[in-house]
Amino acid sequence: MITRMIQRFAQPRLEDLLRSFPAVALLGPRQVGKTTLARAVAQHSESLYLDLENPSDLEKLADARGYLGARRDRLIVLDEVQRAPGLFQVLRGVIDERIHRGERAGQFLLLGSASIDLLRQSGETLAGRIAYLELSPLDVREIDSMDQTRLWIRGGFPRAFLAEDDETSAVWREQFIRTYLERDIPSLGPRVPAETLRRLWTMLAHGQGGLLNAADLARGLAVDGKTIAKYLDLMVDLLLVRRLPPFHANVRKRLVKSPKIYVRDSGIVHSLLRLDDAERVLGHPVAGPSWEGFAVETLLRAAPERTQASFYRTATGVEADLILELPGGRLWVVEIKRGTAPKVDRGLRVAFDDLKPDRAFLVYSGRERHPKGGGVEAIGLAELVAELADL
Repeated sequence: MITRMIQRFAQPRLEDLLRSFPAVALLGPRQVGKTTLARAVAQHSESLYLDLENPSDLEKLADARGYLGARRDRLIVLDEVQRAPGLFQVLRGVIDERIHRGERAGQFLLLGSASIDLLRQSGETLAGRIAYLELSPLDVREIDSMDQTRLWIRGGFPRAFLAEDDETSAVWREQFIRTYLERDIPSLGPRVPAETLRRLWTMLAHGQGGLLNAADLARGLAVDGKTIAKYLDLMVDLLLVRRLPPFHANVRKRLVKSPKIYVRDSGIVHSLLRLDDAERVLGHPVAGPSWEGFAVETLLRAAPERTQASFYRTATGVEADLILELPGGRLWVVEIKRGTAPKVDRGLRVAFDDLKPDRAFLVYSGRERHPKGGGVEAIGLAELVAELADL
């Protein structure tokens, strides 16, 4: 296994937030690099690291107020903090005491892999004292430009991407999936049969980037629609699945109301479908939708904070893959094509005409940037990412 250190683009933002807020929650799925990033940030100041999955560290918090209150003037990192939901009320008191003593920022860094529970628990007690930052898998800004295809095939979890060969990467991803299904999800409370959840995850991978059809999923799993909604909520909460909402606008056309569903990491898509290398991926019908999902995730990570993301599709099939409502009221529309010679078909022209965006892009697998007429630019993924990140 290759273990070289990759500089994460989230680090400067994390450091900025720690200079501004008493507590920062760093959210992300397991094995995405939260602990590595937290340690990299914490080494620049006096700090204390506690892993709440470690029984000895958890035992130290039996009297959490006394233990934490006695360790002032340092950054305290609490890993897997959702394991101790009762801790947030204690944190509020400790934070307020430290603020009263003049420590207005950089007190606690909370790491968590279940976003909804952590947001709810912390939001109820730490409102105004905490900021949130999501750490996603690696993206094109964090790797060599020649490795983009490898990133798409293996996905962005560091150990999967950096593995010495495709087989080692595939084995790691399979173990990642099994660990979530057999250990992590049951430990969070929901009693969902591992095989049922794996079948759902695999069905979502087969339908990557498609409209949510809860009835079809329910029939495939022999459960009801409410159960499907609960399972999907769980996968979204764990930052493994994205629900991309439909765009709503007064365009005098009937628009679809269902969200699009993406398994967020392309490497996990390929592992669920047993596609272990580029040759197998490229020979499978999921190749196009998988690359679309890869591009969507990559662009959303680079987009400015407070960007609203959606997709556009009418009842007659006119569509655009990604709508970005940027801060300041700017509207960018992005269509995603995997090929190296993309074309703007009539339906896409209609979508651009309907939406009248400030900028319109056709993202494709090549690198050369060129106009496609009608205000549409063909552009490589990495170049559009760089343009978004500079906003």
